[in-house]
Amino acid sequence: MQKNEIYTVIIEDLTAEGSGVCRVDGMTVFVPDTAPGDELKIKIVKVLKRYAFGIVQEILTPSGDRMTPDCPHHRQCGGCTFRHIRYEKELGLKAKIVRDAFERLGKLSPEFLPILGCESRIRYRNKAQYPVAADKDGRLICGFYAKRSHRIIPVKDCLLQPELFSRVTDAILRYAEKKKISAYHEETNTGILRHIYLREGHSSGEMMVCLVVRKAIARELGGLIPVLTEEFPQVKSIVMNVNPEKTNVILGRKTVTLWGSDAIMDTMCGNEVEISPLSFYQVNTPQAERLYGAAKEFAALTGRERLLDLYCGAGTIGLSMADAAGSVLGVEVIPEAVENAKENAERNGIENAEFICGDAGEIAQRLAAENMLPDVIVADPPRKGCDEQTIDAICQMNPERIVMVSCNPSTAARDCALLCQRQYRIVKVQPVDLFPGTGHVECVVLMSREK
Repeated sequence: MQKNEIYTVIIEDLTAEGSGVCRVDGMTVFVPDTAPGDELKIKIVKVLKRYAFGIVQEILTPSGDRMTPDCPHHRQCGGCTFRHIRYEKELGLKAKIVRDAFERLGKLSPEFLPILGCESRIRYRNKAQYPVAADKDGRLICGFYAKRSHRIIPVKDCLLQPELFSRVTDAILRYAEKKKISAYHEETNTGILRHIYLREGHSSGEMMVCLVVRKAIARELGGLIPVLTEEFPQVKSIVMNVNPEKTNVILGRKTVTLWGSDAIMDTMCGNEVEISPLSFYQVNTPQAERLYGAAKEFAALTGRERLLDLYCGAGTIGLSMADAAGSVLGVEVIPEAVENAKENAERNGIENAEFICGDAGEIAQRLAAENMLPDVIVADPPRKGCDEQTIDAICQMNPERIVMVSCNPSTAARDCALLCQRQYRIVKVQPVDLFPGTGHVECVVLMSREK
């Protein structure tokens, strides 16, 4: 196989990144923007030792699962890798991604429940972080990074975000240009405005505007307050986050409230919750409620159990289970999120929940050493999964059940395999689609202690 050669192929499968898989003379070839069943002419653009990459030259016979993307930025942005696939097929592919992770990577054989799909494929996100740059004419733009790059694709209206977000970002950019607030330059660590970060309460409709800047410019941003609040009554909080570091981490350590409240309110699983800029909060509220509902069902609480909620964020999972547990202890490393969790418990009159700040692994190990043993552990780790210290501490505490909520089936399978090497067995897995159109899929896993 040589670069630039043309082949006729049929797409057999799709990767989590949205690339079609076909074979040419026994070699695997990955082709983006394709659907299983497509018959295509492809051009080889890169050849490696064991696989190659191609691009579509001509669609000879389209797959029955192919559809025309409804977003004009689909190809440039690359965020919605399944935008050209029927949703029913997308759900099947995501269920397969979860199954493959546990069966092939983890070598595990749980029961796989049918994937929980989403009612809407558009406008489901309650959060957006738009990088800001200057175009070739010096005008400010914002949008999203092109795939595998830091080149910003200007996006007027992302179909995953509320329509209101595009109007708010337009108003901010117009104000910044008028006041000559420059865009941040990543290479030189110069300029001012880095990101426009927006959050919206799905149930409350309240909106937070967070402007991420390289240095504090509270005085220059003062005139933006009436611009936003008069045109958008949904805005209840305007904050400035200062990030002077040369880094691709979006948020800095210092946050200043310019106007309104420090946080916005929303309702999750029947509880009123407070959301600050640094709080973790699922971006698809209705699907998150289904996700947490599955976790609560797996926990099988009877009103007596001591529940440990690791990586608890603003406490949404633990608080959703507090009515069925004897007690809840949440652990989170971000201080602001812990304060949100405490306030959320008080606000909802939940008296059997406590939250502490610290690394999940270190706190879990301390609890194990102090013989503070939970009956059920719920863990919702970041994409990298649990570290070895956390896995060890979980096993030392010897809970009856472990419920893992994961945004990365591969690391979830790895962690579950480690637990299965100890005294646990994997019972069942519930895939949940929180991010229609994208390559991401979540899952809830039930682990049970061997008798």
